[in-house]
Amino acid sequence: MAQSQRKRKLIADINVVPYIDVMLVLLVIFMITAPLLTQGIKVQLPRAAAETIAPQAARDRQPLVLSIDREGRWYLSVGRDPTAALDRRTAAARAIATLRRSPDIIVLVKADRRVDYGQVVDAMVMLSQAGARKLGFLTEPVARDGASR
Repeated sequence: MAQSQRKRKLIADINVVPYIDVMLVLLVIFMITAPLLTQGIKVQLPRAAAETIAPQAARDRQPLVLSIDREGRWYLSVGRDPTAALDRRTAAARAIATLRRSPDIIVLVKADRRVDYGQVVDAMVMLSQAGARKLGFLTEPVARDGASR
């Protein structure tokens, strides 16, 4: 009887194998989805030696970005699908709605360097008519030696 009543010693170790499995699954999920989360349209920006926007100006909210790709298609960073090409009327309607909600939002034009200058001016006029107060361009910084590509 003495042997059957022998007390078992409790093991105080934590089994971490299930936690490692969950961590590896999450790592794989994040590795797959991270490249898909980069938002934007592929454009080659012109180079310019210009001042950057003050970080505190864009800290509160994301700027409204109107992108124009090399074929002249317009994209706006708001809406259900920011990667869907828009016509001028739809882009104007979305810009007006966004600027009515946030009149002090920074509005940026991100145009490919090969886009016709007239299309960029047309975009700037549309954004200005939509009520943009703070309007600027996105550019690539100039190389340190002053040469641009």
